[in-house]
Amino acid sequence: MKKLLTILLSFAYLLTQGQESILLYDTIMPNSKGLKLLDSIANERVYQVAEPRIIPFFVSKQENSGTAVLIIPGGGYARLAYVISGTQLAKWFNTIGINAFVLLHRLPNSPDVIARSLAPLQDVQRAMRVIRSKTAEWHIDPGRIGVMGCSAGGHLAASLSSIERPIKVLGDAIDQLSSKPNFSVLVSPVITMKGDHAHQGSVDNLLGKVADDSQKELFSLQAQVTERTPPTFLVHAQNDKTVSVQNSLLYYQALLEHKITASLHIFPQGGHAIALVNNPGSTATWPSILAAWLHEIKMIKP
Repeated sequence: MKKLLTILLSFAYLLTQGQESILLYDTIMPNSKGLKLLDSIANERVYQVAEPRIIPFFVSKQENSGTAVLIIPGGGYARLAYVISGTQLAKWFNTIGINAFVLLHRLPNSPDVIARSLAPLQDVQRAMRVIRSKTAEWHIDPGRIGVMGCSAGGHLAASLSSIERPIKVLGDAIDQLSSKPNFSVLVSPVITMKGDHAHQGSVDNLLGKVADDSQKELFSLQAQVTERTPPTFLVHAQNDKTVSVQNSLLYYQALLEHKITASLHIFPQGGHAIALVNNPGSTATWPSILAAWLHEIKMIKP
């Protein structure tokens, strides 16, 4: 009983951080066995998502720039750190006039998921389409909607940006909208699923412990960059011992090869704990650099 109360209180706290929870699927959930699950939330981490959804953080009418960002929390595809790499970032984006939406997507290890590797990608594509379906109502420019992700959330954000595999899940009007973001922000991102620089935990959780080479290739995002990949901002720490900085370097090189506008910032300190605040040394400057970059690519006005 005490454990259930803790879960319910955690969920109530999560919902109070935004305005309301917006479900991605009204009735039919794709890639589902039809099991009835409960959310599992503890220690500011989500371990099971019963119904994928977005939590909106809207800017006031007077401060609204018309820009929006979909934020994907990290957690190695085993959990979602929805506070430190979700709601805190959403509130910061609000301070510079950007509407934010924190995504709670299904995790690959959910007992309800049929194809584990596709569930997060299905949900993030659907989330982008749901936001685009409400742009008039929410006073958002459909051409200024970006995505941001940290760690494994960065992998999913880069997947949304670069994998040319739109998944039509329900065949409704929302499915007809583009899921491609207009800009991408990746913090300490997992990028590759193969070789010495892969983050093995993310590989195992997303693809399973026995993954074939074609799956690893599809989700090695340096190989998926095209001319349609959006402008990208990357942040990483040289001393990151969890996700090698080589991940960001691989992705940046691919962006250069395809002539995509990109900004790469590798700081000497920060490890795998780069967050909004309490970063060591020069790493503390990354949010202000990001704001300047968003002005530079004309996503928000000075």
